[in-house]
Amino acid sequence: MSSQFKLMEQRRFLPFFLTQFLGAFNDNFYKNALVVLITFQAARLTELSPGVLVNLAAGLFILPFLLFSAIAGQFADKFEKSRLIRWTKLLEIGLMLLAALGFALMSLPLLLATLFLMGTQSAIFGPVKYAILPQMLDETELVGGNALVESGTFLAILLGTIVGGLLIEAPNGVAWVSAGTLAVAVLGYLSSRAIPPAAAVDPQMKIAWSPVRQTWQMIRFAADERTVFLSILGISWFWFYGAMFLSQFPGFAATVLGGDEKAVTLLLAVFSLGIALGSLLCERLSGKQVEIGLVPFGSIGLTLFGLDLWWASAGLEAGAAMRPLAELLAEPAVWRILFDLVMLSLCGGFYIVPLYALVQSRSAPSHRSRIIAANNILNALFMVAAAGLGAGLLAAGASVPQLFLVTALLNAVVAIYIYTLVPEFLLRFIVWLLVHTVYRLRVEGIEQVPEKGGAVIVANHVSFVDALIIMAACRRPIRFVMDHRIFRWPILSFIFRTSRAIPIAPASEDRAMMERAFDEVARALEAGELVGLFPEGKITGDGGMSPFRPGIARIVARTPVPVVPMALRGLWGSFFSRKGGAAMTRPFRRGAFSRIELVADAPIEAAEVSPEALYQRVAALRGDRA
Repeated sequence: MSSQFKLMEQRRFLPFFLTQFLGAFNDNFYKNALVVLITFQAARLTELSPGVLVNLAAGLFILPFLLFSAIAGQFADKFEKSRLIRWTKLLEIGLMLLAALGFALMSLPLLLATLFLMGTQSAIFGPVKYAILPQMLDETELVGGNALVESGTFLAILLGTIVGGLLIEAPNGVAWVSAGTLAVAVLGYLSSRAIPPAAAVDPQMKIAWSPVRQTWQMIRFAADERTVFLSILGISWFWFYGAMFLSQFPGFAATVLGGDEKAVTLLLAVFSLGIALGSLLCERLSGKQVEIGLVPFGSIGLTLFGLDLWWASAGLEAGAAMRPLAELLAEPAVWRILFDLVMLSLCGGFYIVPLYALVQSRSAPSHRSRIIAANNILNALFMVAAAGLGAGLLAAGASVPQLFLVTALLNAVVAIYIYTLVPEFLLRFIVWLLVHTVYRLRVEGIEQVPEKGGAVIVANHVSFVDALIIMAACRRPIRFVMDHRIFRWPILSFIFRTSRAIPIAPASEDRAMMERAFDEVARALEAGELVGLFPEGKITGDGGMSPFRPGIARIVARTPVPVVPMALRGLWGSFFSRKGGAAMTRPFRRGAFSRIELVADAPIEAAEVSPEALYQRVAALRGDRA
């Protein structure tokens, strides 16, 4: 069983998971019950049209995220998190009692006010929901934990929406909804009582109550780390994309598929299950580390399957046919649409989970909750923008499939823009593709690489992609020293420049370049970075190891840092090695998905480093395989 599911057996995670699941379920349980009530009984409640009321309800739920997320982020950093969660769940019980009163009196103002207060409660819970995960989980569990939370959230949204819509239409539906939402709130509070304590990170902080000023301050906190801020923009864009699609499902089901409310439920179910499945697959695909290489993979799928959804829908203008679900499912075109939705949402899971994990892992613990609050604020703004764009395009005469087309194309533009600003995403994607297509990589001992501080990694040199394979295995960025000719290779040069590799030349060829390289290595190690080196100085031509050159001794003599020996196994004879002639002349000679290994040993202190000693350590790790 995957370790992410083993988390469900542990007290440090299961009570929190149940609490957040029940909270998301209850939000949508109440919200959809109210929307259905408004839609079919608006005449009894008010003179306003159902369409206006439904949009008003949606706005009232989102508005608190804009108004109160900044203050909620401060709460989550100032107070012990498990106690703060219990406070929010007690508040939810009070709100459900208020909702029951509103249903009993059939008071629309009271029901809408309760919806606004539920949005406020959710806005308070939002920052602590994600900020508590890095305190409960190890780094290797962070992706799996986020995957469970994201999949659970979307399944809770789905179930809450379905249950709310069904119960409110049942006999005595108002009473059933009142009792049900209250019962779920009580269960959420009971589960929250079992959440282990998570210490406050800034208990001396003074709460600033100005929403506008604090919102700006939160965004500044997030912007201090460029990659984190752009990841937040990426998350917000996902919510824009998702809101655009989800909000159009009723119109799409009615005017394109020609279905009824069951078709809407089917589309929502397919979308939610796809997100859940994609989220759960992230841990396996990422090797239990924060693998941002999945983000471009996900964004490509969001565009491609969004485009195909438009293409598949283009000829299905059905008007108001209102066909039963069984009749719809008899059409091959509908199955193609459902397939596109599954794949699109599955890619959404690949996209969103690594971004959340990246924000959590790279945010300063002292104000992580406030950074997540900034994320929630921007998420809400992007969802409002999606609603505005959707309404504007529909008013201008666009069809629902055309909205899907515009969103898919915008996704491609946004992705290219973000990956241009932060090439690290695209770099990790290329590296991830290499070790999941051409090769199958097994890693042993990678925990020997220090988590912080400068260190040198040395390995045998078997192929032109050795550096990429080591980069794929190591969670920390590595700056490799490499021959200046390879550094300039047309395709690989992008990867090497993006990873800030250090080009070097032999002294006989360009002494000045060699000295610049040693100076840059010293600066990198002094700054606490990892530097990678292949001391043989060349790729093996016969599968054996050449003697190690003295450069490694010069490096650690100037900047004493640990040296981590590694050995690459199984690459000799593969596509990127020299066996049988020049590299890349015999694709997959050993078969696709060649099994390769990377083995690391304990670090050697600088005082004990010599080329000969390192050679012996790497040779021992390598055994008789190259």
